Amino acid sequence: MYNPELSEFSPFDLQKLLVTCFGSSNEPLKLCILIDLPDLELIKSKSFVSDEKFAVQKHAVDKFLTPLRNTKLEDFNVSSVDFFAYKTTYGSNLDPEDGAVDELCAPVSLSSHVYPNYDIILAITDYSLTAPLTAQAKIHGFRGATLHGLNDIILNSGLSVDYKFVSDQAEVFRQVITYTDHFEINFKALDQSFKLTLRCNKQDAQKSHGLCPAGKPDVANLPAGEVYFVPNGADGSFPFRYSDGTIAEMIVEEGAIINSILISGDQDVVDARNTQLKEDPATGILGELGFGTQLLPVSGKDIQDEKIFGTCHVATGRSDHLGGNLTPELFNSKMNASHDDILYAPHKTPEINVSSVVMHKNGESQEIFSDYFPSPWLLDNVSSVYPAEKFLVST
Repeated sequence: MYNPELSEFSPFDLQKLLVTCFGSSNEPLKLCILIDLPDLELIKSKSFVSDEKFAVQKHAVDKFLTPLRNTKLEDFNVSSVDFFAYKTTYGSNLDPEDGAVDELCAPVSLSSHVYPNYDIILAITDYSLTAPLTAQAKIHGFRGATLHGLNDIILNSGLSVDYKFVSDQAEVFRQVITYTDHFEINFKALDQSFKLTLRCNKQDAQKSHGLCPAGKPDVANLPAGEVYFVPNGADGSFPFRYSDGTIAEMIVEEGAIINSILISGDQDVVDARNTQLKEDPATGILGELGFGTQLLPVSGKDIQDEKIFGTCHVATGRSDHLGGNLTPELFNSKMNASHDDILYAPHKTPEINVSSVVMHKNGESQEIFSDYFPSPWLLDNVSSVYPAEKFLVST
């Protein structure tokens, strides 16, 4: 997997990011920033900024709130900038509680006071708000961006790029893999082999490109840069690495994980997942297959690392923000209604290798990735926007 050096990127430029994502604005825009905190009292005097546990929220203040309030951006007219916090959800894409607070810790309602009253909403949080915020944008008509897990590497690489080029780059790759019948992903882990087949049934591939122009309520997930499908079905199995290092085989039938089998590590961890699958089967539904499209350095955060060209990810759970039909109401518990990306990359899953990704399209089979590197065939087809020589030298 090719990763450029951080020094190859320009320093973070807030105006550049806002203008490329949302477009220039002469009309004044009302903007707000949302953060998540485990204790909403921490917003008083912004006391959280001195605690290293809240590095993401500190970036929200230092890199977004303060400059937006203290600097007049020439090409992005902001009339007001407000700041709110809601209670940490502790899960990816879980719906937050409606009760939030402003920066004086006065109570506000997200649904009544926040979502209807702003043109641009930026969610800079520990846990992703992409699915809930996208649903609310469709109701209330705002535009926004989610920037969870923000760190210095992301600021100065994934958020410092030209998103018009990112969109063009993703489109070239999208055109190659769109209308695919199905994909086969072959894995190796701890001397075992696994194969997962994901059916796309010739659906038109979608792209996350970071552009959110005026006139269309939408939410960009930043850093952007992926092409993805909402699978119509899946079968086979794949290895999964739990956060404690436990490795298990996930058995997939008819589009969902039905069982987890220990390969190495802690049996109790696997048993807990099997209990969840039994009590709430929707948590095992595969709701996404995604491929990164950008050339970026590893950040240590999935929000950027899943956008790196050569990586792939599948996701379980909620898919309504991607055009799927799995909504929170279909889970037996609202605390399970998350969208959880399962990223495969050398730094993230060192015990697991994606040995090949094979595309089946129009009666033909074509390997597109091998050991996290694009195949020569794929490079030939995307050479207009990817420097093929970098991959050839790396291999």
